Amino acid sequence: MRLRLLTSCVLAALPLAAELKTDIEFAKPGGVPLTLDAYVPEGKGPFPAVIIVHGGGWVNGTKTTYVPPLFEPLSKARFAWFSINYRLAPAHRFPAQTDDVFAAIRWVKKHAKEYKADPKRIALIGESAGGHIVSYCGARAKGDTKVAAVIPFYGVHDINARSKKMNAIGENVEKLLNIGASSPDAEEKQRMASPITYVHKGMPPYLMIHGTEDKAVPYEQSPMMCAKMKEAGVPCEVFTVEGAPHGIGPWEKVPAYQKYKEKMVEWLRQTLK
Repeated sequence: MRLRLLTSCVLAALPLAAELKTDIEFAKPGGVPLTLDAYVPEGKGPFPAVIIVHGGGWVNGTKTTYVPPLFEPLSKARFAWFSINYRLAPAHRFPAQTDDVFAAIRWVKKHAKEYKADPKRIALIGESAGGHIVSYCGARAKGDTKVAAVIPFYGVHDINARSKKMNAIGENVEKLLNIGASSPDAEEKQRMASPITYVHKGMPPYLMIHGTEDKAVPYEQSPMMCAKMKEAGVPCEVFTVEGAPHGIGPWEKVPAYQKYKEKMVEWLRQTLK
């Protein structure tokens, strides 16, 4: 209820001529309906667009949980945005989640004119599990799933490295990949699901946003991925939120942590111009 109220309050502050369209079905893999909410800016367009992917450890969350703090800055900056649902583990194992984001990219490109979006200026933004998903999709995209920019918030880019750092694979990763600590293929499955495995020249530019006091996803995950990208000649930047824990929800309570909003908008404007 609190998240729905937060979303309603954010949207109430938006321009009256703008439009929010909710619960639009964009795919139905295996009979599972997937929906998105679309924000259409005031004006003629076409506007740069953002596909937003929520977190929740791959097992929880919806298009209106965790990510509402992103809605207002993106709307005020006149980006078209699409907040999406995707299939969750353990009922749906990896790569169902990334397949669903690829489906959303195709849908947004196909329907871009209807929503005043520019199909050549689409960015992915994801937080937590969504950060991992958009990072993976940015690295693996090709053809009609290519995007122009990616912003992962505190995403896991090297799952094996995180498991070793935390001395455990973690329950949610086990559910996502259908593995356990004793699984003979655990390391390989983690490697295959890690964005860092697929870094290559020609990827879209990334802006990593990460708090230094993140206990769920070690801060070093973002600089590690960024360094790998730079080695491949891909533009990448890490925006460090000093002292911040995991989750932009908690960041809302500390004004200093919210500087990421200005950085996010500025970087998107420059990258998608």
